[in-house]
Amino acid sequence: MFHVKHPPAVAADVFGDRLPLAGRYAEHLATSGVERGLIGPRETARVWDRHVLNCAVAAELIPHGARVVDVGSGAGLPGIPLALARPDLQIVLIEPLQRRVDWLGEVIDDLQIPVLVERGRAEESAVRRRWEGADVVTARAVAPLARLAGWALPLLRTGGTLLAVKGASAADEVARDAGAVRKSGGGEPRVVHCGAGIVDPPSTVVLVERVADRRGGSAERPRRRREQRS
Repeated sequence: MFHVKHPPAVAADVFGDRLPLAGRYAEHLATSGVERGLIGPRETARVWDRHVLNCAVAAELIPHGARVVDVGSGAGLPGIPLALARPDLQIVLIEPLQRRVDWLGEVIDDLQIPVLVERGRAEESAVRRRWEGADVVTARAVAPLARLAGWALPLLRTGGTLLAVKGASAADEVARDAGAVRKSGGGEPRVVHCGAGIVDPPSTVVLVERVADRRGGSAERPRRRREQRS
């Protein structure tokens, strides 16, 4: 069975005293995550740089105590690295496939972190009702920006932010999909880079603020109902 290599020294700066937990998560990705098809076998050698740290550095864009919804979470990316790097965040992972939900639940139980997992899709009305009003929605390798904005922006409060972890073609995607993003209630999308000096190259994130609803009016902030959940 493959065992993930030791974390790079900079990982301690990102995870602090939770570095051992991040190491256990990386091990899950490289073993059961591969066995159960959540990541490809060729990814095991670069679990830290390409997956764990690449996602965790996006935490620098998230305000303290934010409520975060991670859509299409898959192997828990970026939601679990963010939860490990930032224990102040309230994070829920939204994932439609049961086998992935099961794996996420097992990993979260092992790490003993207060992250919720829900089986569903961001565009489903029941999911929106439960998790609307988030401060931040995150996504990685889920869908093109135009489609992702249509799913993610309704989950945000007015002024909340979509953070889409993207690749090298992010600028082209922004140029192509900016109009569709605005129609979905988003502001002007912009490309930002995170983790300089930690990951090389730095992580590329497309940032979109929710400024209106789909019809072009001001988006009202939903009533807070999360306090009723534990």
